[in-house]
Amino acid sequence: MTETPEGLLARLAAAGIAAETHHHPPVFTVAESRALRGSLPGGHTKNLFLRPAKGEGPFLLATLEEERQVSVNALARLAEAGKVTMASAEELVATLGVPPGSVTPLGLVNAAPGAVRFVMDRHLLEGFDRIWVHPLTNAASTGMAPGDLLRFLAGCGHEARLLDLG
Repeated sequence: MTETPEGLLARLAAAGIAAETHHHPPVFTVAESRALRGSLPGGHTKNLFLRPAKGEGPFLLATLEEERQVSVNALARLAEAGKVTMASAEELVATLGVPPGSVTPLGLVNAAPGAVRFVMDRHLLEGFDRIWVHPLTNAASTGMAPGDLLRFLAGCGHEARLLDLG
């Protein structure tokens, strides 16, 4: 069964993770997010959900600092993921349990271990005390320590590979 935003937040609390959630109108782009978030301190993210071009191997979920500019091909090379393309809306819903616009590393709670290769911009871990991600809905943003996010996902069977995107 797909986790709900409320269930996810309860799981974070049960794991002892201090998370702060702000509700807002749905956002679909980084620009919309900037306009609505006010002054939430910390690192803000953007996420890409990609599939192997030949349909073999795990999906690739990349969580990047929102200002990061990197080509999909360069990202895939750094992640050692081979050739990738954008995953379809159907693949996103089936794998992470979220619709387009709500891509988040927290969607890994709905993915079987090994189904998704998760990579994260190392700058998010080392450059911020708190990062902001969607809690399975693009109508809210949840802030937490980046190490807590990685610990929570590891507990769900999803280890992160940190990428130096320079």
